[in-house]
Amino acid sequence: MKIVEVITKQDKKDFIDFPKALYKDDPFWVCQLDSGIESVFDPAKNHTFSHGEAIRWILKDNSDNTIGRIAAFIDRIRSAANRQPTGGIGFFEVIENKEAAFRLFNTAREWHASRRMAAMDGPINFGENDNNWGLLVDGFIQQGFGMPYNKKYYRSYFEEYGFRNYFEQYSYHRDVRDENNKIVEFPERFMKIAKWLSKRPGYSFSHFEFRNKEKYVKDITEIYNSTWSVFKEDFTPLDPAFLEESLEKAKVIIDEKLIWFAYFDEKPIAFFVLFPDLNQILKHFNGKLNLWNLIRFFCFKFTHEMTRMRAVVGGVRPDHQNNGVESAIFYHLYEVFKKKPWFTELELSWVGDFNSKMMAIYEALGAKKAKMHITYRYFINSDLPFLRYKDEMSDKQLIKSELS
Repeated sequence: MKIVEVITKQDKKDFIDFPKALYKDDPFWVCQLDSGIESVFDPAKNHTFSHGEAIRWILKDNSDNTIGRIAAFIDRIRSAANRQPTGGIGFFEVIENKEAAFRLFNTAREWHASRRMAAMDGPINFGENDNNWGLLVDGFIQQGFGMPYNKKYYRSYFEEYGFRNYFEQYSYHRDVRDENNKIVEFPERFMKIAKWLSKRPGYSFSHFEFRNKEKYVKDITEIYNSTWSVFKEDFTPLDPAFLEESLEKAKVIIDEKLIWFAYFDEKPIAFFVLFPDLNQILKHFNGKLNLWNLIRFFCFKFTHEMTRMRAVVGGVRPDHQNNGVESAIFYHLYEVFKKKPWFTELELSWVGDFNSKMMAIYEALGAKKAKMHITYRYFINSDLPFLRYKDEMSDKQLIKSELS
């Protein structure tokens, strides 16, 4: 076996094409767009390169056949937020061969060690965590767009190599319609709270509109930054320019009435974003978005091939949490669902095992855990103590309280 750094055009093709052969007989795997994967490693398209670096390799056997791939990267902002310098690995794929898997892990570990990283997380993304984040360990069904799908045997390779469970990521599913295409009601208590709050003085709700994009970008940024800066120690502020660019890229699939905002005295306090599941169309394309597939895309879109929605991101300002505003937003979404009979399923993904508030909201909504991914951590410096993410957060809060 030999490791080859991905540099040439052929190397890039081998990196992209390897999973297509590996999963060719798996009905649940959906091929990502070739251009989407390449954009992760393009400094002109991935803003993370402004504060990080990435590299990728393919693994060849003695007959020069590709038998695996892996990427390694360092996001200096994320790294600095950890107790120790921490990088990451992702885009890991390999044949069912432990020696091959360990060869890929070793290559990534050595690269990180040469850059004085003390740990590496994986599998993660070189960018935002709503895409390509975590190893699927339960719920081997077709994933929503952005949620990773992988071979079942990968888990044993990660754990035998020494990766440890840093946190678990849960995906909740809920039927929007039954087998007779009748709307499935939200739980009565949930709806009572939602209707009560919707009528309270000072509260108002509206859905996203591209014609007022600048206003909603500002609102999302304000809510997101106030929400997650309190919740997470490794918080990275949301860049409005990045958000605006992301919305423009997703414009072709965005349904304005699936993105809702809550206001109190006209100030933004909460938002929730649902996207139609692009994977339901991409499964037909084998990674290629040529002219013919572009035409097919619009045909699939207008014939409502996308019947599933995925919750991508949301947030409630800390001073308005636990008062029912989340229920009220879902009440408005429910009213939208009634008018769009082609949507039959809702995926709420992902929520970390450290986020008990969000899990409680999803369960109150009547959603059930359907899938689990794991984000692993491996210590290159084995002398360092291992703490799971939620334990680290508790420890940091304790230190804060002692210092204050």
